[in-house]
Amino acid sequence: MTRLAPEAAPPRRRTRIGVRGGVALSAATVLVAALVVVSLNVGVYDISGDEFGPEMFWISRVPRTAALVLAGAAMAVSGLIMQMITRNRFVEPGTTGTSEWAALGLLLVTLWVPRASLGTKMVVASVAAFVGALIFLAILQRIALTSSLIVPLVGIMLGAVVAAFTTYLAVSTNLLQMLGTWFMGSFTGVVRGRYEVLWIVGIIVILAYLVADRLTVAGLGRDIATSVGLNYVRTLILGTSLVAVATGVTTVVVGFLPFLGLIVPNVVSMIRGDNLRSNIPWVCLGGIAILMVCDILGRLIRMPFEIPASMILGVVGSAVFIALVLGMRRRG
Repeated sequence: MTRLAPEAAPPRRRTRIGVRGGVALSAATVLVAALVVVSLNVGVYDISGDEFGPEMFWISRVPRTAALVLAGAAMAVSGLIMQMITRNRFVEPGTTGTSEWAALGLLLVTLWVPRASLGTKMVVASVAAFVGALIFLAILQRIALTSSLIVPLVGIMLGAVVAAFTTYLAVSTNLLQMLGTWFMGSFTGVVRGRYEVLWIVGIIVILAYLVADRLTVAGLGRDIATSVGLNYVRTLILGTSLVAVATGVTTVVVGFLPFLGLIVPNVVSMIRGDNLRSNIPWVCLGGIAILMVCDILGRLIRMPFEIPASMILGVVGSAVFIALVLGMRRRG
């Protein structure tokens, strides 16, 4: 009998690993589908016993659940892209000031064009988020990064400055209450006719999957990316554009979703490594699951009142952020 060559074993092991990974991904998909079913059936309004229940189901429950799916996937993938292009695990749209820039853009378009459509607000917020992300990256190029914690600290300080200016404008124009309502991070107001623009962020997730290899190479640094023939600057702008559009659209429709792009990519990377393309489905499912759990809890804790999903997400996310920082310190 011919002995099997040692070189023939690794492909078989890779096949077994691939099968196990496929089974795990299918199980995770089933779990997220179960959360979707729960979300569709949780609420104050009795959709099964009321005369207008079926109509309310399609007007409110389905759009809300679809918004949770799209926003959760988009913001989680946005955090993954930001971490890749900055080569830092502590960044996401909420810790780089991108969300605050989107809020400033939304406030400015409201002041200049009070009757602007939702699409116009979305475009302006996305452009403002893109400009803010470029400013953040430009600042990183001009400071000495002696620690990985400097990157999120710079982003948080930049976001605080932008948020302070936005608050000043809101106070000066009597829009402070409206500003707080916009960026509450709650899905209460998501109904049919208001959430449809979120399908754009679904396209963003697909585009991120298609250019995942380019973003991975760009994450290795300018020198390596250039040496393999990749246009580093163009890829950086592409990744930043994807994040800006996803952040701008999500901010306009549902508001801030803090730490979502920080929690999920880090957990997935710790379990599966740093393969961007293979991690994107897991990041999408993780973002959807966490956001949906936070929203369901917000509906149940004080029913018939609701706690915004962003509040629960902020508590969970801040705890994970602290745990990541302490874990980094333990590893030196």
